[in-house]
Amino acid sequence: MSSRYAKPQSLSVAGEEYRIFPLEGLDAPGDAASLPYSLKILLENLLRHAGEDFVTDDDVEALLDWDPQAEPSQEIAFVPARVLLQDFTGVPAIVDLAAMRDAMVDLGGDPAKINPLSPVELVIDHSVMVDYFGSEDALEKNTEVEIERNLERYRFLRWGQKAFDNFSVVPPGTGIVHQVNLEYLARGVFSAEVDGQRLAYPDTLVGTDSHTTMINGLGVLGWGVGGIEAEAAMLGQPVTMLIPQVVGFRLSGSLAEGATATDLVLTVTEMLRKHGVVGKFVEFFGPGLASLSLADRATIANMAPEYGATCGIFPVDQKTIDYLRLTGRDENQLALIEAYMRAMGLWHDDSAPDARYSSELGLDLGEVVPSLAGPKRPQDRIALSGAAAAFGDVLREFHELRVAPAEQADWAEEGGSPEAQPEAVHGVTVEREGQRFQLNHGAVVIAAITSCTNTSNPAVLIAAGLVARKARALGLQVKPWVKTSLAPGSKVVTEYLERTGLLADLEALGFYVVGYGCTTCIGNSGPLPDEITDAIRAGDLLVTSVLSGNRNFEGRIHQDVRANYLASPPLVVAYALAGNMGIDLASDGLGQTANGKTVYLADVWPTGEEIDALVAANVDPSMFKARYADVYTGNEVWNELPVADSERFDWPDSTYVRKPTFFDDMPASPAPLGEIIGARCLVKVSDSVTTDHISPAGAIAPDSPAGTYLVEHGVAQKDFNSYGSRRGNHEVMMRGTFANVRLRNELAPGSEGSWTTCFVDDKRMSIFDAAELYREAGEPLVVLAGKEYGTGSSRDWAAKGPSLLGVRAVIAESYERIHRSNLVGMGILPLQFLPGQSAASLGLDGEEHFDIPTIEPGQERVEVIARENGGEPVIFEAVIRIDTPNEFTYYRHGGILHYVLRRLAGSA
Repeated sequence: MSSRYAKPQSLSVAGEEYRIFPLEGLDAPGDAASLPYSLKILLENLLRHAGEDFVTDDDVEALLDWDPQAEPSQEIAFVPARVLLQDFTGVPAIVDLAAMRDAMVDLGGDPAKINPLSPVELVIDHSVMVDYFGSEDALEKNTEVEIERNLERYRFLRWGQKAFDNFSVVPPGTGIVHQVNLEYLARGVFSAEVDGQRLAYPDTLVGTDSHTTMINGLGVLGWGVGGIEAEAAMLGQPVTMLIPQVVGFRLSGSLAEGATATDLVLTVTEMLRKHGVVGKFVEFFGPGLASLSLADRATIANMAPEYGATCGIFPVDQKTIDYLRLTGRDENQLALIEAYMRAMGLWHDDSAPDARYSSELGLDLGEVVPSLAGPKRPQDRIALSGAAAAFGDVLREFHELRVAPAEQADWAEEGGSPEAQPEAVHGVTVEREGQRFQLNHGAVVIAAITSCTNTSNPAVLIAAGLVARKARALGLQVKPWVKTSLAPGSKVVTEYLERTGLLADLEALGFYVVGYGCTTCIGNSGPLPDEITDAIRAGDLLVTSVLSGNRNFEGRIHQDVRANYLASPPLVVAYALAGNMGIDLASDGLGQTANGKTVYLADVWPTGEEIDALVAANVDPSMFKARYADVYTGNEVWNELPVADSERFDWPDSTYVRKPTFFDDMPASPAPLGEIIGARCLVKVSDSVTTDHISPAGAIAPDSPAGTYLVEHGVAQKDFNSYGSRRGNHEVMMRGTFANVRLRNELAPGSEGSWTTCFVDDKRMSIFDAAELYREAGEPLVVLAGKEYGTGSSRDWAAKGPSLLGVRAVIAESYERIHRSNLVGMGILPLQFLPGQSAASLGLDGEEHFDIPTIEPGQERVEVIARENGGEPVIFEAVIRIDTPNEFTYYRHGGILHYVLRRLAGSA
């Protein structure tokens, strides 16, 4: 099938001829030049694939004729140039591919057809935990434990590396996936031989981590998807999407002295959450771009999931080229990137035409102030000046929940007010390592410099080192109850901290390197010292963490830490010195010198000039080239892992990697869609339930269904590892679904954790046990939810787990983009209450039986009947959130992977 729009031209760069698909001069409606940068990338993608069976001229015309104000309705296909994985989400993705090879044989097909068609890179970065800290050998010990715990997973990945083409693995101990992507993996522009000609096209990607968007800072279009969608992309299935609305964010001015890129991204996150950008693209433009380093831009792009956008992209300009040169990219590649971007009208400078946007908002960078975000959502920004007072409000609310009604009445009779209730416990005395101290509410028990958001940014890490240096010179020490850690995003970070001498200053305050990977931010904070844990539990203390991460959802950081705050690396050091979130760093000080003089934050805070001078003198291309020269090599332990040379995986008796049941007894053709009759509600939740709530990533409790399963299979508690590390075992993960310790299921009022009421026998039990009883009774299940259901990580197990438990539909007030897509991808029907309606407004308490008729392609609404014993049925309409025709195809097949498998087997 030909296309009248696909008109390739030749581009000559350094003696090489490339075939490109220019955007200008198309004989079509609309104005390509004024399209937003991100839509131009999508347009090129359509032009390059025009004439293939999934792209028509109508698609090209729809994008060229894009109406910024129109609600998205036109479906297009997007073919990413590559796929990026990390090990928590990557292991189950490769497990699925291995299981699909087995299923392909069962369907009479060729298992070799299950193979990535485009480059797939997996970075092992989520497995290291902070078991050891505050000592010179912390890195060595944590690495040793990591390898020991994860040998089964690593052996499996080594098999996958050999069994699949186009699949590369970056071994453990290298860095965080997004920083490695930014510093090394990103191409900027791809080139490949196609039909005897060398083709040049934009570097684009999808990734199984929601913070894949960090690469948007480099002008590379990409975003996070669930593992199931990424697997389909690996196997040649285009990503289908509606042409999105694009929000323009105008930046002006420059950051004031004392403000950091972290403060900026927390401000941007707050603004965009209020504006509403879920399912939309965000583009940053304006004169303020010139004052932001590439690392600053990447910091903002990283947190697109936190502000809810599909992507948060910056254009390619001279700073992009300068950064690529700084990080050791080849000069010929840099020449190609610049020439290609200029030829395609994608290069940004003062002469670039203004783009049309669906809406705009702006920020004067000079108005950004030092900030934190917390205690449980990234968008809840707090100015540093008001942090102590804000924590006071959190503590007051905590006490109101804890103090019994009778005690509240007694206090009121004595003339007290609810705002001034006495604390149930003022503190607990702790003796640890020869020190005796009082642990109080607000104690900062974790201070972690971690996460891709900030460890890719030399300015904020140098700033943290300078705070440590100045505090050390004044004789300050970190409080004895603080667990400190430094988890760089790449080994380059360690090198420039060593060059400046700042690593020694950080170590003097306990911030030793604990590993190279995503630690505290993903829930791999490791255990607190026993004495601290005992005191927290004995006093029912509301303790806190401060981390330079991007996620602080409930139960994520540590199960005993209820209030978690995101902050810049220098503020992490400052709070470790102060030791309590209730301290006003400006007026109360960080501590005292030996002669009793109070040291304030201003006394240790570095100037921009100091930071810039150290960055300029100590960060250069040689360190990037040296550190990434052997990026795929790994250490001796990794390279000595036995590798099976087999097309199909020989599934071992493992508690880490098991053959999933998704494709068991799968027929060659899908069964006709049917109605859902008599479904019972398994879980009923309110607003902002995250994928962390649905599919935890942290510790596995010994008394949980997952813990019980591991014990029954001979695993000692010390070897439980985490939910994230066991995502290759569906038995663990289905038991861990809805197992977050902070989940509040309204079907089990007054409880926290994995509890529900099972209406088979009206007993309270674990959600997993209830699902098993419903399965035995032959009753399908639904979930009732509020707004922003599934916010947070691009966690496919948040859809896989409910599917295995028997959930057939979710009815929510609204969804986050990735999770809604994942539900469809697992054959779960996402329904949405009509505007203004909710479970509460309709009087649904979750005890009803739900009937949902069979749906048809293109159907927008469905009538749901909720029947409760002895009562009148509640009949209401719900919006069917299967947003595209392709999604309906996936749903009809029982999931996207089922469809792809049948297509490759020739039966779809």
